[in-house]
Amino acid sequence: MDDSDRGETEIIEVKKTSDFELNGKGENPNWNSAEWITLPQRNSSVENQLTRAKVLYSENGIYFLFYCEDKELTATMNSDFEDLWNEDVVEVFLWPNNSAPVYFEYEISPLDYELPILVSNEEGNIVRWMPFHYDSDRRTRHATSVEGGEKRSHSKILSWKAEFFIPFQLLRPLLNITPGVGSMWKGNICRIDYQREKAILWSKAPIETSFHEYEHFANFLFQ
Repeated sequence: MDDSDRGETEIIEVKKTSDFELNGKGENPNWNSAEWITLPQRNSSVENQLTRAKVLYSENGIYFLFYCEDKELTATMNSDFEDLWNEDVVEVFLWPNNSAPVYFEYEISPLDYELPILVSNEEGNIVRWMPFHYDSDRRTRHATSVEGGEKRSHSKILSWKAEFFIPFQLLRPLLNITPGVGSMWKGNICRIDYQREKAILWSKAPIETSFHEYEHFANFLFQ
C-alpha cells in the first residue's frame, strides 16, 4: 500500500432519510439521495471488480447498500452466525464511541446470511459477542440479489447486491449510538471475495492486513 493511503482520514457523509423497505436490489427511491462510495481494492494486483456502497440513516438506524461485481458466488454457508468471512461477504464496522476499542461488526453473504457481533479489540486480541434475545427493535432487516445468474453456491454471475438496516438499539451497550446532525462515528465499509482460494479485500479506509485496524477507520459524518 502506498504511503499516501495513510494521509488524511477518509470521511463518509451520511444523509438522513425516512425509514423504508428493502428488497435486496436497492430500488427504493430513498437511495437516490445517497452517493455511491467506491471501495479501493487493497491486497492484490488481479483484475479489479467494481465494489461500491451507499449509506443513509434514519431516526431508528443506519442503512447500507452494496454493489459487487463478481464472476462466481463462493458461498456455501447456509445459516446465520457462521464464520462468513471465510467466503464471499461484505462487512461494515461501526465505532460510535472511540474512548475504548469496542465496536460493532456486521457481515452478510450473497446468500443473505448474516453475522452481527460486538468486538472487543485490545491490541489485536479480539473477542466477539453475539446478540442474545435477538428480536423486536434490536433485529436487523436484510436482503440480497444476484444479476447474471442464480443465487446459489458457486453460481456463475455478473454481480450481487446486499441491502441491510442496522437498528441503533442493536448497538447497545456501546455509547453515542443515536447520531444527529454533525455527529461523527468511526468505521469502515469492506468486502471480501474469494478467487482461486485467495481472499481479495476492498475497504473504504486503508488497511495493512486486517479490517480490524480500527486506528485507521474512516469518519462517518452524519448530516
